[in-house]
Amino acid sequence: MASQTTGYKKQRVIFVAFASWWGLWMVLHLVLLLDGGVPFGQAVADSVLSNLVLAAMCLLVMNNMRYYLPRKEKYLYVCIISIALSTLWLLIVRVSLWALYKTDLEYMVFISKTIYIRYAIAFLMTAVMTTLSLTWYTQKDLEEDDNRKSDLERLAREAELNKLRQQLQPHFLFNSLNSISALTGSQPEKARHMIQQLSDFLRGTLKKEEQQSTTLEEELQYLQLYLDIEKVRFGYRLQTRIIHDDDILQLQLPSMLLQPVVENAIKFGLYDTIGEVEIIISATHKDGILLINVQNPFDRETASPLKGTGFGLSSVRRRLFLLFGRNDLLETKQTDGQFSTTIKIPVKTLAIPGAAASSTAQPPADRDNFN
Repeated sequence: MASQTTGYKKQRVIFVAFASWWGLWMVLHLVLLLDGGVPFGQAVADSVLSNLVLAAMCLLVMNNMRYYLPRKEKYLYVCIISIALSTLWLLIVRVSLWALYKTDLEYMVFISKTIYIRYAIAFLMTAVMTTLSLTWYTQKDLEEDDNRKSDLERLAREAELNKLRQQLQPHFLFNSLNSISALTGSQPEKARHMIQQLSDFLRGTLKKEEQQSTTLEEELQYLQLYLDIEKVRFGYRLQTRIIHDDDILQLQLPSMLLQPVVENAIKFGLYDTIGEVEIIISATHKDGILLINVQNPFDRETASPLKGTGFGLSSVRRRLFLLFGRNDLLETKQTDGQFSTTIKIPVKTLAIPGAAASSTAQPPADRDNFN
């Protein structure tokens, strides 16, 4: 509705400008005729008739451009249409004025003497209006093409984001079901408890499915459900510590973003060890950036290559790139036997997800220890 209102306003402005231009030209035409000695009655009739017919032809060209816009040989089209319309205009005006004032020989002679300059003016007017119309509608078509391209890129970006988010469910579900299967025979109570926790986790996932963003508080609650399930799998070996300030709990971040990062930390922190491992998750806010760090022990010499679904840090990085159009929002580093993953969330720009991203652009490759 708003776009239609804007369109009507633009059309009204164009109509007013068009009418004003021809009204001004009609007055100028009248003044020139009076200065040339033409009687007032003939001058008024000449000015009104000539300019109304010429304006109608220019309006015809402008309207025709709405339905037919030449793509090739534009200038030849402008030249041909201007010659044809100018010739037709001259014929109509001369016959009409002759029918009105055929007895005024002096005025008829004046028309004959000014026929070439009349034709030249008509040709220039028609050519200018045709060129302006051609330029206007060509630009309008280009804007529509750009809008369609932007819509297609946005839809592709949203489809990819949805795909990345939906990949999380089967990956985690398969791992959890394998753990439940392993616990069913030896520890049925733990298996039942884990099934209940998995149910709560998946129920929360369904609620978040349509959310593009969530608060840090909700994300940490969702993450805690996941950690509870993993603690059933690993028992005392998995210890977690979540550090944050209370005043940042309402900051926004993409929903379901932290779980794959923490899963990555658990996988490479616990799978090749038999002792207790602590995963540290910390969140701080600085200069409009929400900083989330996930830290886990990691020994490159003892860690063995693991095969998985391919959903890991690279997918998180891709999702951040699609949302914010930046490739520096996920950083990883290894120091003193600790592997840390840092996520940066520009909280001020999350309200317009993917504004600067392109579905075809790719962030640079970086280390991903979650295969």
